[in-house]
Amino acid sequence: MSKITVLGSGGWGIALSLLLLNNDNDVTVWSAFEDEIETLKANRETRLLPGVKIDDRINLTNSLDSVAESDVVVFAVPSFAIRQTAQRIKNLVNKDTVIVNVSKGVEDGTLLTLADVIKSEIPDNRIVVLSGPSHAEEVARGMATSLVAAADDKDAAMLIQDLFMNSFFRVYINDDITGVELGGALKNIIALATGICDGLGLGDNVRAALMTRGLTEMARLGVAMGAHYRTFAGLTGLGDLIVTCTSKHSRNRRFGALVGSGVDPETALKEVGMTVEGYHATKTAVLLAKKFGVEMPITEECYSILYEGASVQTSLERLMKRPKCDESEDMWL
Repeated sequence: MSKITVLGSGGWGIALSLLLLNNDNDVTVWSAFEDEIETLKANRETRLLPGVKIDDRINLTNSLDSVAESDVVVFAVPSFAIRQTAQRIKNLVNKDTVIVNVSKGVEDGTLLTLADVIKSEIPDNRIVVLSGPSHAEEVARGMATSLVAAADDKDAAMLIQDLFMNSFFRVYINDDITGVELGGALKNIIALATGICDGLGLGDNVRAALMTRGLTEMARLGVAMGAHYRTFAGLTGLGDLIVTCTSKHSRNRRFGALVGSGVDPETALKEVGMTVEGYHATKTAVLLAKKFGVEMPITEECYSILYEGASVQTSLERLMKRPKCDESEDMWL
């Protein structure tokens, strides 16, 4: 039995806590918000996962005391809260503790991947990224799911593989931590774009085109940043892209659909009511594309719509009227 602290009491944090408890671990869930913890204790259920009971054996707290005794600490907070959460635990966590990041995004300002953000604050610990096509709504209910544990340290990746894996949750390992992280962050932008087209009432053809060309953009930037192109053909690239662009659970697609139907982005964010990582990732991806000299036309048009007030129809027309090119010369290999 391992002692595990999950930082973050959102849907994903709770779903993984239930999984880890099912695998016979001692699990504590932390939230920075005392009122949130009190509500979870009273109801043993989160509004984000209706009908899913939080087992009484999971300790719910707004104290970080458990971090010092944990074998594994899981970061399941939104991307914008990663650094401040790492700062809060850096003097508490044992150097032998393995840190797992399950959040998806790139830090605004520094343009660091989230694993690098954690590493900059907690440099002595091994870090593993756990990512792939997974909705909390399904994992919490024991529905079959496959993810990837990525780390520079193979032993650390295998440890997390063993810790999380069971009869309904399959984990592969990978040493391309940059590619795995970027896949998880960038696919949210493409899901947002497909949602916009859904909101416009466009069909399956354009969704397929956006997903395919979106994957090209994701891999193009990833390779420029040192990732391996093969990673983007795997679970954390193509796999995560498919589920986020097509699922009813995808808040990024839902947000995009609202924008495509004419709702302004700020109002759409409020209507979704949860963190829309693709909204933030769009801005950081545009900056990364400029930094590394990479073309990302879908991402750039999303930025124009969300941050510059461009009309969705104008952006679609600009994409369709881009200069002619040969697909084989424009791929991500």
